[in-house]
Amino acid sequence: MSSTIAPEQVNQVVNNLHQNPFEVLGCHPLNSNGDGKSWVVRAYLPKAQSASVICPEERTEYPMHSEHHPHFFVCIINTPQITNYQIRIKQDSHEKVIYDPYGFDTPSITDFDIHLFAEGNHHRIYEKLGAHPATTGGVAGVYFAVWAPNARNVSVLGDFNDWDGREHQMGNRGNGIWELFIPQLGIGTSYKYEIKNWEGHIYEKSDPYGFQQEVRPKTASIVADLDSYQWHDDAWLEKRRHSEPLNQPISVYEVHLGSWLHASSESKTPLLSGASEPVTVSELKPEARFLSYYELVDKLVPYVKELGYTHIELLPIAEHPFDGSWGYQVTGYYAPTSRYGNPEDLMYFIDKCHENDIGVLVDWVPGHFPKDGHGLAFFDGTHLYEYADPRKGEHKEWGTLIFNYGRNEVRNFLVANALFWFDKYHIDGIRVDAVASMLYLNYDRKDGEWIANEYGGCENLEAADFLRQVNSLLFSYFPGTLSIAEESTSWPMVSWPTYTGGLGFNLKWNMGWMHDMLDYFSMDPWFRQFHQNNITFSMWYHHSENYMLALSHDEIVHGKSNIVGKFPGDEWQKFANIRCLFSYMFAHPGKKTMFMSMEFGQWSEWNVWADLEWHLLQYDSHKNLKQFFAELNQMYKSQPALYDRDYEEPGFEWIDCSDNSHSVVSFIRRSQDPNEFLVVVCNFTPQPHSHYRVGVPEAGFYGEIFNSDAKKYGGSNMGNLGGKWTDEWSFHNLPYSLDLCLPPLAVVIFKLDRPQTTKVQKMS
Repeated sequence: MSSTIAPEQVNQVVNNLHQNPFEVLGCHPLNSNGDGKSWVVRAYLPKAQSASVICPEERTEYPMHSEHHPHFFVCIINTPQITNYQIRIKQDSHEKVIYDPYGFDTPSITDFDIHLFAEGNHHRIYEKLGAHPATTGGVAGVYFAVWAPNARNVSVLGDFNDWDGREHQMGNRGNGIWELFIPQLGIGTSYKYEIKNWEGHIYEKSDPYGFQQEVRPKTASIVADLDSYQWHDDAWLEKRRHSEPLNQPISVYEVHLGSWLHASSESKTPLLSGASEPVTVSELKPEARFLSYYELVDKLVPYVKELGYTHIELLPIAEHPFDGSWGYQVTGYYAPTSRYGNPEDLMYFIDKCHENDIGVLVDWVPGHFPKDGHGLAFFDGTHLYEYADPRKGEHKEWGTLIFNYGRNEVRNFLVANALFWFDKYHIDGIRVDAVASMLYLNYDRKDGEWIANEYGGCENLEAADFLRQVNSLLFSYFPGTLSIAEESTSWPMVSWPTYTGGLGFNLKWNMGWMHDMLDYFSMDPWFRQFHQNNITFSMWYHHSENYMLALSHDEIVHGKSNIVGKFPGDEWQKFANIRCLFSYMFAHPGKKTMFMSMEFGQWSEWNVWADLEWHLLQYDSHKNLKQFFAELNQMYKSQPALYDRDYEEPGFEWIDCSDNSHSVVSFIRRSQDPNEFLVVVCNFTPQPHSHYRVGVPEAGFYGEIFNSDAKKYGGSNMGNLGGKWTDEWSFHNLPYSLDLCLPPLAVVIFKLDRPQTTKVQKMS
């Protein structure tokens, strides 16, 4: 029999040198032969002693012979048609029958997909790249596709081929996209990509678009189906689509799922779906394990609902190798971490949050990624996802790499990733981490260690354009959602729309307010009179952005102390300061975020390895503080004046911000309803005032709707006996005034009783 292929082509396949093995392997037609047709089937089977081709339609089996190499098998079949053939492989004492992966040369990536991806505009590229269960020619399997433009060749590795890169070599379909359909694989299959560069160096990588990964310390990707979960939140999504979040109450409970609460590894609670054993915590508590998403539904969701928060914000839940990174060094951008369950488990958790009227925000980290060997770093043997020049592509202090925002395919990877979490997991918003590090080329760099932009400036114009693209598309596809910037500099118009030249976020963390507040409240109260500007300064710039007031995890780690430990005085004063600070925070314009453990006054800093100090809730001071936060949230959500004009200048009016000698400020919050307003008075010292006069705009009875010094919160129970009537005494340039009792270290909020006001007017 004459050879059907040149030795050089066989050698290319055998030595993993062929860029498109489909040209050699699989079924190929020969010249016509009589009334029928002749076909040649070729297979490279590195471990086989013998092989044969099975044609199911003919119920015939054709022996294969070696050609040019002991494990390169060939046979010629004379038949009008050959489809879905199988290969019987004999290997040692074992025998198996497989469908030939190279018999399914039906690319899922179209030329249009490649075109969109190359220009950075394929918004659903995650439906093309990655691993997808599929059926081709009636045969079920998994379709794999990966972008590695500088690779010499790429293979799929897994238990199914004993992690041997010779067996499932992928074909290059253009623009560096490699693909292969492997029949008879399914959901739950672990896999990686073996990538060889042109020098022959081998890199074993998890899938950048993989939907699931093994539990650390393992690093393989897992085939998953994200479309099988049956959602029950249509009403929530429809309501969200028609909402304007800037006019809604937003009170966020920031959570790290791995340290909110643990369970004993011996406890009889449901395991992670698809897991054979609980996922243990790696340090400090060897007997402890993480709660599953199902357990978090039973414990965390009711807790957050009881406390009245509108949203849960999850520290990054994308897959990350090291627990101690808190999730901020991501290796699997499309894979929720397997620590707490599989993708469907997370979907169930979010679904249940929506069922309980709780939105879900996720911390998103497009600013940098770690150097772990299985991740994105040096992915195809070149600086593919990161800038090549370390002066632009590396955060030396963090030990991480920076995405190349100027490369279309890299930008597409990130843009599609942001949309992916909203599309597949129904999240309600993202908080974008470390935006300042993305925007400035000289961020945390000394002179000479950074490269200026094309205009000689320090701004990363590529990163700014990337953020504009993300936000523009996000609000186009998913109106009513949130995109929050953790941005700590004076970069202008961060939360302005992109069509005005802004970055397009709809909220920005107010880092200046946070620092001013913590500096102020850490002072002995006597010194606060000299720093009244800390309290008032935020309103000078508040309307330049849509600000969110945040007291986050960053403020209670690394020796900074937890919130209660920051404040001076005895225990009573410390807790009074907490109530005073957060009452002022909720009365101040802007949306709110606070980190777990602050709500009950944990003494210790946050420890990522340990539980929160839940045992403290047996003590009245901590239990009362928790009740304070529940009622503060309830009051906040019930008063539109506290949220529906956060970003409109008429929504806030100082009554008096200059009484520094008493460290007292007073102001008015107004609603879109012209008849709705609140009077807020804050006393930032332990000195009470029995007759403190405050001007008000209208006459009538002002009910005291909130008092942070109430006895039930652990306060001294000073107040105004439910409210005060106005005096016809002009004060603070307002026509009427109230003679108030100001409790120590407290905030009191008053609301005009409209029915009483009407009665007074009739009597007059």
